[in-house]
Amino acid sequence: MVTGAAGRIGAFFARQAHERYDLRLLVQAGQDAGELAGCGEVVAGDLADLGGMKLACAGIDTVLHLAASPDPSAPWAVLLADNIVGCYHAFVAARTAGCRRVVFASSIHAVSGYPPDVQVKTGEPVNPGDLYGVSKCFGEALGRYMAEQEGLSVIAVRIGAFQPRAAARAGQGVPLLDAFISRRDLVQLLCRAIDVPDLRFAIVHGLSDNRFKRLDLSDARALLGYQPQDDATELDPALRALHLRDTVRSHDQRGGGQRSGIRDELDEPEREA
Repeated sequence: MVTGAAGRIGAFFARQAHERYDLRLLVQAGQDAGELAGCGEVVAGDLADLGGMKLACAGIDTVLHLAASPDPSAPWAVLLADNIVGCYHAFVAARTAGCRRVVFASSIHAVSGYPPDVQVKTGEPVNPGDLYGVSKCFGEALGRYMAEQEGLSVIAVRIGAFQPRAAARAGQGVPLLDAFISRRDLVQLLCRAIDVPDLRFAIVHGLSDNRFKRLDLSDARALLGYQPQDDATELDPALRALHLRDTVRSHDQRGGGQRSGIRDELDEPEREA
């Protein structure tokens, strides 16, 4: 089952993977699911409804949990509902239904607090750069608990900068070159996370084989057999001329005005880098 199936990553994954898996595609009630036609069983659900989530997970082998607020500038109230409570409900529902595994869509934001010249390894402490990253750290910690104490296999994938190349060429939120992951590389990585046998818990990084990599890919290669095919600087002439940026952007690009949601509650302006 794919949660957040009508989102950018979810819809692309469904279109690419529906011949490989029998998919149940969870969307919000009233959400446009036209892109998912022919990709699997589309069901409406709400992460806030634990009982409904348990029913949605019935008969499912693996939950690919993509649903979340994707905005790094989101206030705590939104993140609490979508990324904390919703994440908890997804894990509990999967465990209750007897699912084998949850593949959790974490984010590069879980470690975006490290200096930009540091290549982060999965074994290093989390270091979120915003409240969105904090919410993803919660999901990773909950996943570890569910794996070690509740017997659920969990793989957390820290997804880098994901967006269609067309948007990059148009200059709409051009991705950070050292954090970029292409669509086909992300689909490959998620499929490998779903398919790998006998893995109780892991955190892996999700980037393409970029010339410069913000995150270390050793665990993704060793544990999952991940073989990224793309390099951000080689994908497109419009990308080759770009320079590396100092600001980690989200996998759902939203432009340069990004700020941590805590600033509003502190009544302070965004701090200078």
